[in-house]
Amino acid sequence: MGYLLGIDIGTSGTKTLLCDDHGRIRATATVEYPCSHPKPLWSEQNPADWWRASVESVRQVLVRAKVKGRDVSGIGLSGQMHGAVMLDRSGRPLRPAILWNDQRTGAECAEITAKVGARRLIRLVSNPALTGFTAPKILWVRRHEPRLYERTRRVLLPKDYVRYRMSGVFATEVSDASGTLLLDVRKRRWCRPLLSTLEIDPVLLPECFESDEVSSTLSAAAAAEMGLAPGTPIVGGGGDQAAGALGNGIVRPGVISATLGTSGVVFAYADRVQTDALGRVHTFCHAVRGKWHVMGVMLSAGGAFQWYRNQLAEAERAEARVTGVDPYDVLTREAAAAPAGAEGLFFLPYLTGERTPHADPHAKGAWIGLTPRHTRAHLIRALMEGVTYGMRDSLEIIRGMKVPIAEIRVSGGGARSRFWRQMQADVYGRPVVTINASEGPAFGVALLAGVGAGAFRSIQEACDAAIRVTSSTRPNPRAVKTYNRNYPLFGKLYRSLREDFTALSAVAQ
Repeated sequence: MGYLLGIDIGTSGTKTLLCDDHGRIRATATVEYPCSHPKPLWSEQNPADWWRASVESVRQVLVRAKVKGRDVSGIGLSGQMHGAVMLDRSGRPLRPAILWNDQRTGAECAEITAKVGARRLIRLVSNPALTGFTAPKILWVRRHEPRLYERTRRVLLPKDYVRYRMSGVFATEVSDASGTLLLDVRKRRWCRPLLSTLEIDPVLLPECFESDEVSSTLSAAAAAEMGLAPGTPIVGGGGDQAAGALGNGIVRPGVISATLGTSGVVFAYADRVQTDALGRVHTFCHAVRGKWHVMGVMLSAGGAFQWYRNQLAEAERAEARVTGVDPYDVLTREAAAAPAGAEGLFFLPYLTGERTPHADPHAKGAWIGLTPRHTRAHLIRALMEGVTYGMRDSLEIIRGMKVPIAEIRVSGGGARSRFWRQMQADVYGRPVVTINASEGPAFGVALLAGVGAGAFRSIQEACDAAIRVTSSTRPNPRAVKTYNRNYPLFGKLYRSLREDFTALSAVAQ
């Protein structure tokens, strides 16, 4: 029997998964690392931490599964998207990596839009210029760190830096490259006209593969560190969202995922390129060969709930310590004591700015509508409802683009909670289902590795073998009526405060 490795370079840690060549998971391991914020709106990491965590987590899963490294037949890589790792001529990072949630590049986004034109930019690369994307980060380094930029010989995405450490090869793949703002998403290759306009040398960018294509093989030095065999094939892999969609079985038309992790993502498969004229959702290459996806992203979904737990829920955390239950279970039980709609209390979940549908780095979080009647239960419920309304924003845009929606698969923390599953069904106004797989991007790229290694003929075959629906939650008609009434007001509250949020950012500098 052969085994497959999936390595996911996340923002808070690297997760490695080992499964057999039938898609059965044998072991997982996660190694954490820090994220630094040296200035307001900045977010950076040390690429060396990703490599250390990859080595440690691979060794851990081999031990836990009692599998020898020589029995691993393929490796898949996933990772946080949009980051910028600047390497010198020796392949060493010149500075900390600038991450997906870094918001420093507002001026560079404006520069790109002015130079290229908003409509032409969407024609060229299917997306608008957003602060999270890689291209604005490259321009920021060129403007603010010109000497460092002159020494830059390669720019890699986070998972592709790990690939380089594993193989010595500079490579990426189409799903992650789509999030750089430098890929012609329709043609699945680097966009030469845009690179020319922005004066970015194409030599800086790595070769671009399909996600299930073998991109490189494990070097002898890396194999020795990881406990694997030299020459083990490494497939292209996928950006974390596309890889996570594979792990949820989003590989055919009509199947959509709604994932509530730190960020919130609504992800829809597409047989052809479909773009939103206003650029409110992303259109990227899928990790399914020759296919695409449409994706809406909110920056603080489960992250907003985590913030509440960490900063405002000492009583609930204390109760959880005494009773031995998860603090989130205590919080959701408390939220359930308040009625749907939280009696007119709203929460705007924009703690770190927003991408879909507002593309506003200055957006802020806020409770609106507080009265003496409201309790902690109302605060928690309104927060969860605000996050779910934010997910519906993406769903409504995708629906308006005529992307078929036959089934919504929910995952992440919002799927583990029965209460939040019901809330999602009620806010979306559609049934939601869960599946047997919950390991996300690491599982998705392990399946891709299986395709590259010949264990499966296609990623569809791999998903059919490994993934099945396990539960369905139908909407409550009474709650649906409440949420359909309140949802338009949720959007209006943001629009009313948009200019004030920008002014608040200036005050906070």
